[in-house]
Amino acid sequence: MDCIKGFNQNGVKPNSMEYLRIICHMGIYEYTRMPFGIKNAPAHFQRMMDTIFQEEMFEGWMLVYIDDIIIYSETWEDHVQYIDRVLSKCIPINLKISLKRCNFDQQEPLALGHKVSGLILAIDQNKVAAVLQTPVPKNIKEMQSFLGFASYYRNQIQVFAHITSSL
Repeated sequence: MDCIKGFNQNGVKPNSMEYLRIICHMGIYEYTRMPFGIKNAPAHFQRMMDTIFQEEMFEGWMLVYIDDIIIYSETWEDHVQYIDRVLSKCIPINLKISLKRCNFDQQEPLALGHKVSGLILAIDQNKVAAVLQTPVPKNIKEMQSFLGFASYYRNQIQVFAHITSSL
């Protein structure tokens, strides 16, 4: 499950709004919702999600990473019950979930660029295809960008540092 525009669902406290001002030709604007790009936004949102779903995570059938929610279960009946519990917590606090980005009843779900199969993490083949289809970098900035993308999988690539050192 995926929260819609995660950070934007978090309100900004009135005493913090002055630090999130934007000045433009039309005047001064203050954010009332947490914008993307604020240094502490991911940690703040993660803490909020951990607080909301602490009971479910403690019971051991749910994981939360920022705005992504993973529910796992032994049976379809349990799965439906868990989804209902999560949604029943989201509705009263107006936490919106993107149905388009939800995947239900997945035996091998994709999570954070990996395919999860039991206790095994495998690289998402769509990410492999994206690396293979990336055009050859033409300058240092493009090379740095490519290495940043590819290094996400450095733990799965033997001698990654050696391979990339000449680049």
